Amino acid sequence: MRVHRFMPNMFHNTIGAHPPVFEIGDGDSVVTETLDAHGYDARGQQPGRSPNPMTGPFFVSGAKPGDGLRIRINKINLISSSGWTFQGLASHVVDPTAKMLLPQREKIAWLIDNTGGRARPKLPPAGTESWSVGLAPMIGCFGVAPAGGQAISTATSGPYGGNMDYRGFGAGAEVLLPVSAEGALFFLGDVHAAQGAGEIAGTGIETAAEIEFSVHIDKAHAPGWPRGQTPESIFTVGNARPLDQALQHATTEMITWLMTDYGLSAIAASQIMGQTVTYEIANVFNPAYSVVCLIDKKSIPGHTS
Repeated sequence: MRVHRFMPNMFHNTIGAHPPVFEIGDGDSVVTETLDAHGYDARGQQPGRSPNPMTGPFFVSGAKPGDGLRIRINKINLISSSGWTFQGLASHVVDPTAKMLLPQREKIAWLIDNTGGRARPKLPPAGTESWSVGLAPMIGCFGVAPAGGQAISTATSGPYGGNMDYRGFGAGAEVLLPVSAEGALFFLGDVHAAQGAGEIAGTGIETAAEIEFSVHIDKAHAPGWPRGQTPESIFTVGNARPLDQALQHATTEMITWLMTDYGLSAIAASQIMGQTVTYEIANVFNPAYSVVCLIDKKSIPGHTS
């Protein structure tokens, strides 16, 4: 198990079977940098382009189609003192009659105070001069090469991961993705300094970051949809549009997980889910919406980790 440091010099706007930029082994960790969603780095240069340029792909030696790839997000360090959002909310998240109330979608600069752990608009709207938001770094877009040799835009998401924009993908989270290509071909990028649920403004606070992640090949578990866990909960992610289809994918993956890994019957898993499950709307802006199905680990009989 080794820790590698990799400085990218090329970026992709699709997740797919691109030539790998770096090879790592099972159990290795990588420290690397990512650009913001428009391709800018921490020095204000633009080596990438919109949307969501990805660092990678990383070839994981020994990972084969049919495996699972476990990604642990060890650290997310914001390496820029600035970020940006778009002004206003997405028009489809409000009633049609309320659209006239929405401001024009202009790009807004933010100041990021890593020492103080807060971010605020550079030119705050009236009434918010003393307002700020706490930093909660998360990875908006990451995944492995999809099945069938596809190369899919980083604007959207699917079973392979992608632009899920779930604010639970912060430091300490672990994610299991299905391997569909030799070496898995793992990509990551699109870090947000903070973001509310659903990414209803169409952005989080977009910025550049340094990320440390670890990989582990799981020969016994290949999920249908992304699975994850934090110290407190396990969760599944469904990506689709309309929203109810994303919920169906997440729910199906959760009941499958409880039955196959925890030995529960369909009746037992359904009872536990029916009384304890929590749903989060991760994203309702991207071409595919993302819904997260969560269960507290304490609610699962026999859970030990």
